[in-house]
Amino acid sequence: MATEENVTLSDVAAVAGVSVSTASRALNGTGRVSVETRERIEVAARRLNFRPNALAQSLALGRSRTVAILTDRASNTFSMPVLIGAAGHLGAQAQAALVCDARLNRRNMAEHIAELRARRIDGVVVVGDGLRGLTRSVTAEFTVPVSYAFTLSDDADDAMFIPDNEAVGRIAAEHLLGLGRTRIAHVTAEDDDLAVRLRADGLLRTLDDAGVRLAGEVLHGAWRENWGRDAAQRLVAEAWDVDAVFCGNDHIARGVESALVAAGRRVPDDVALVGVDNWEGLILDQSTRHLTTIDVGLGAMGAAAAAHVLAGEESPGVHHQPPTLIVGDTSE
Repeated sequence: MATEENVTLSDVAAVAGVSVSTASRALNGTGRVSVETRERIEVAARRLNFRPNALAQSLALGRSRTVAILTDRASNTFSMPVLIGAAGHLGAQAQAALVCDARLNRRNMAEHIAELRARRIDGVVVVGDGLRGLTRSVTAEFTVPVSYAFTLSDDADDAMFIPDNEAVGRIAAEHLLGLGRTRIAHVTAEDDDLAVRLRADGLLRTLDDAGVRLAGEVLHGAWRENWGRDAAQRLVAEAWDVDAVFCGNDHIARGVESALVAAGRRVPDDVALVGVDNWEGLILDQSTRHLTTIDVGLGAMGAAAAAHVLAGEESPGVHHQPPTLIVGDTSE
């Protein structure tokens, strides 16, 4: 009698009263097997606690059950959640993830891609690090499905999964307007980043629809806390009449808050703040939220890109990941 550790497909076939090839077709989902026979085989497999040999299954199906995750900077703070989201989805579908950081072999990308092809991978998820520039398309260099997450490919026919940055700006505006704030400033990074421009567009369009004008000009700087501090000091020094600030990211928001508090402004009583990225949840994993922020859905973005590859469907173009408002102390 076979033990759970060494139960084979032959054991399952014997208990189900079918041939080994029929049992294989039923469990792999290939070939024609009647519903009644398939159910009998599945019952036998569960009864014996049968675990298919992954390598044998792959050879039978002509697939490796492995998807490559090709990154530029795997250790980047914002790329990592995308990568984890993709790998998590693949794991849930009994697919292996082969993570490959292209930065390690940038000068010999052709050889790098050839190495992945030689592994008979079933798909590729290219993970970028934002929308400041385009990622070179590698789709034509593979015969398997390829998708792009948290980046835009330079080929418009590729399937790309990115944040809905216009919605980020819209949600921020709707939240602040809902609190009765009508003198809203916007402090963000340089507008050479597409995310910056789209978030500002969403904010301004929503304010305009509500008959509200932005307080002053959009203040552009860096994605850094010290820029938020400098910008807020300017607001105070120039006596800008503001009751809310939408910040391009959470780092900027922290800088804005520190400068406002130092100047005697109460947050959120005098000035409400909204950031972007959910830094506290992303890095600190805190159950309590100080900063009101908008989570752009990095993990879900990676999962969606992986699901697209596994589905093997043609779905070119840009797919937007809906953002989520997380309310904290700075706008309550």
